[in-house]
Amino acid sequence: MGALASLPVAAVLTWLPNSEATIGGCIMTIGAFIAGVIAVIRSTDPDGAGLRAGFLGGVLGVLTFIVTVVSTAASSTTAAWPLSRVVFFVLASGTILCIAPVFGLGFGRVGGWVANTVASRWTTGANAS
Repeated sequence: MGALASLPVAAVLTWLPNSEATIGGCIMTIGAFIAGVIAVIRSTDPDGAGLRAGFLGGVLGVLTFIVTVVSTAASSTTAAWPLSRVVFFVLASGTILCIAPVFGLGFGRVGGWVANTVASRWTTGANAS
């Protein structure tokens, strides 16, 4: 849910001048934050929601790279990748898919903390006067 909610924000961030934001990165950070907020509101674990959003962001980042490489290879007459480049790409993709959920977990936890803090300020005690 947070991944879908972060797409409009990601679109705006990528249109800003000199922006280095990517869709996968925005899902991994902003999407995980929003997922953590939604998870706390629905009384579920914000860490798990952020972890899943971070994983989705990592998968989308790797898939975006694959599509970009395949489309540029199809449009030009480049030689096939050497074995060292293929090995590096596989190891780098594995690293991204392992680290992205950790970022998502952190941002989901922060989103859950923010939601708890804001919700606790909205509720007042019975003897507020």
